[in-house]
Amino acid sequence: ESKRHGEALVRGYRDEHGLDVRVARIVNTYGPRMRLDDGRVIPAFLKQALTGDPLTVHGDGKQTRSFCYVSDLIDGLVALMQADVQTPVNVGNPDERTILELAELILELTDSDSSITHEARPEQDPEVRCPDLTKARRELEWEPGVSLHEGLKQTIEHFEPRVLARHE
Repeated sequence: ESKRHGEALVRGYRDEHGLDVRVARIVNTYGPRMRLDDGRVIPAFLKQALTGDPLTVHGDGKQTRSFCYVSDLIDGLVALMQADVQTPVNVGNPDERTILELAELILELTDSDSSITHEARPEQDPEVRCPDLTKARRELEWEPGVSLHEGLKQTIEHFEPRVLARHE
């Protein structure tokens, strides 16, 4: 609701002051320079895998998410700024994965011996989170190009020396 309220405020401000605005709905962005302690799943899993701690999966891990690499997000935002679109546009990546698949991929890419543990799933945790990019493709002629595999490799290259230096 807070996001919808923010979008309504932007439209109201646009109408009141005659401004040219855009509204992007950003979905699960990741990449180098994220904070490892920000609470999101990719930095949490990376930190756990790189330090040898178990990766903590909530519930059975079958809930799905999609993840957009930061350079794709920037390209999408630039395309949105250059377009004449007055309604919200999703900017993300529709490559939907289960949280368990994500954990296994991170273990593989970090060559970690960490295990996977399961904890209770929070009540508010959605079953599915995946953006519909129909409008972005049609109105912006944009879609993401960095695969999860490649984006994670680049993110790991950034984090690995920093995490290991702190862990020693």
